Amino acid sequence: MFALVKVIVSAVLISIITEVAKIYPKFGGIIAALPLVSLLSLFWLYVQGEEKQHLSKFIFGVLWGFPATAFLLLVTALCLRSSFSFILSVALGIGGWGIFLLIQNIILKNI
Repeated sequence: MFALVKVIVSAVLISIITEVAKIYPKFGGIIAALPLVSLLSLFWLYVQGEEKQHLSKFIFGVLWGFPATAFLLLVTALCLRSSFSFILSVALGIGGWGIFLLIQNIILKNI
């Protein structure tokens, strides 16, 4: 039952953001950039009784993934601006995300 509540609340938030983005693309993007998914996930983990150490590790994981996610969004936006198809733009963004994470892991392991 709890899983169903999580799905419904999460779906409603995503639906609201996409509806706002239809009318106000820039404002919708700003809302989507808010850490809604991270905070919602953190909230669900907390409600499920996860320990503070686990929550802290989750937050550091989000921070670890942030630079690569920003790169994904940059690549996708630049590809769309250059008239690439949507699917190709997203695929290149995801590929860039993966490569960025690999490079980030290699560089930061050596520090």
